[in-house]
Amino acid sequence: MTHTTSNPKIHEGRNLKRFREMMSVKQDALAFELGEDWNQQKISLLEQKEKIDSDILEQVAAILKIPAEAIRNFDEQQAINVISNTFQDQAFFGNSFGTYHNNPIDKLMQLHEEKIALYERMLKEKDEMMGRLERLIRG
Repeated sequence: MTHTTSNPKIHEGRNLKRFREMMSVKQDALAFELGEDWNQQKISLLEQKEKIDSDILEQVAAILKIPAEAIRNFDEQQAINVISNTFQDQAFFGNSFGTYHNNPIDKLMQLHEEKIALYERMLKEKDEMMGRLERLIRG
């Protein structure tokens, strides 16, 4: 049960909870997937831990179908800083002599295409996971 976290400000349990909630997975469901030794209360305690054992983190990440590194490295404060420094009320592109017009339809289309690509990657990962599970079941 080794552990590696490079940033001491990162709270892996809190990150686990955020990812679990984003994916609409209940604590009970996660406990069920982890096995008989787990229950909702144990998941709640796990989400309170600042550092999670690597083997457990890997299992949880596999169940949530996300990389374990996402849980290990997600820093909410850095994400907020990036967003706040990127999107400001008075922000503009280009120089002060012209106005930049952003077409919202183009941006919507780009976001839609990105969402489709993400969905396709998620489906591919699900299919790979199902294949691994089928191979495990067959022995």
